[in-house]
Amino acid sequence: MAQFFKAKPNNAKKLSQKIALKVQRLDHLGAGISEYQGKVVFIPGALTGETVEVQLTDQKKNYAHARLINVIEPSESRQAADCPWYGRCGGCDLQHLSLASQREYKSAALADILGRGLGEAVTISEAPLVAEGWHYRRRARLATLLSKDNQRLSLGFREEASKTVVGIEHCAVLAKPLSDLIAPFSELLNRLKGKQRLGHLELLHTERGIYAVLRITAALAQSDKKLLQAFADDKQIALLLQGNEGELEFMSTDSALPAYQLSDGIELEFAPGNFIQVNSKVNQAMVTQAIDWLDIQPGERVLDLFCGVGNFSLPLAKRGAEVIGVEGVAEMVERARSNAAKNGLENVAFYCADLSADLAAEPWLGKIDKLLLDPARAGAYESLKWLKKMKPASVLYVSCNPASLGRDAALLKEAGYRLSRLGLVDMFPQTHHSEGMALFELVK
Repeated sequence: MAQFFKAKPNNAKKLSQKIALKVQRLDHLGAGISEYQGKVVFIPGALTGETVEVQLTDQKKNYAHARLINVIEPSESRQAADCPWYGRCGGCDLQHLSLASQREYKSAALADILGRGLGEAVTISEAPLVAEGWHYRRRARLATLLSKDNQRLSLGFREEASKTVVGIEHCAVLAKPLSDLIAPFSELLNRLKGKQRLGHLELLHTERGIYAVLRITAALAQSDKKLLQAFADDKQIALLLQGNEGELEFMSTDSALPAYQLSDGIELEFAPGNFIQVNSKVNQAMVTQAIDWLDIQPGERVLDLFCGVGNFSLPLAKRGAEVIGVEGVAEMVERARSNAAKNGLENVAFYCADLSADLAAEPWLGKIDKLLLDPARAGAYESLKWLKKMKPASVLYVSCNPASLGRDAALLKEAGYRLSRLGLVDMFPQTHHSEGMALFELVK
């Protein structure tokens, strides 16, 4: 006899009755924190000091997440979001908080997380590095999704933790020339016969003009390529197709790679897909501050780990330091070498190495005067295990993830370094994401 089993209901996923809660503070992801019946409750969209109406979701033993239904008593820092897709698009999550309050929150979160890592009270010693709060992104990757129902292709950003693409017509955090291209591109892509072969669309705003890189999963028909070429000529942009192996095909007559400029006349070329900082003004301020904090002197040996295409390495070399740049992506190492040559800098050498692996046999590993780190979100924990061999007097850490910075700061403290300077780098206004710059000095 066949038996049929009905899955038990997942009580942890059930919504509670509507309840009113007082928000005590924000967590490091920008969600409001409250308490209910002995549980910590996380409420995305709520602000410190507000009384809000919520429903509990994902209830666990000691905590729960909640869905914000209504703001009963709003914070003075609350503002109306400028974006019509805010709350659906997964890009921004702090547009409801004033820009000044965003920066206060990020600074406090940075100090709190770093303080936990060091096991001591930490204060922000420097003014934050900031620029405009809107239209600051010089780079963005837009997702595409083809509807099975009407064969209409949506161009936009994905919802939070979802594959669903929210189709948008413009974006208030993208550089204005990029934002203005979204609607025309959406119309163009829907005219292509091979629109089912399209992946993401990357937009770049550089000193050499606007670049658009369209990812394709299979070759497009010549008629589609002609439409793309005509669009590129009309909009005066460089349009490229990127295949499955990363190969690039220019649809426009200009085949020069994109590039951006720093002070002192430095120009850095990069290939689509290479990492660059998305906020050009904040990046320039960050590079300037890093050199100032490190107090670079001619002839000093400086190691730049996670160097990319030379964002810090070349300005350091321009100050007369003997610079060693190390990066894990071979293509970016070659691009950094090319950038050094094009900028006439011979006092810098670049190496490719897995910075999470055993570095004992690396030819560049040895005594240095100063160390600069600009790792990805995972941090630089494995690299810092080699501090005893490097023995830098100063370590400047640029972090895009305060959590990994806090963890790595504990290792620096254990190795005899103390935190001397700390500042916020507001690279991503309207989001909870923040960068920090910390200077550690070896205690004599």
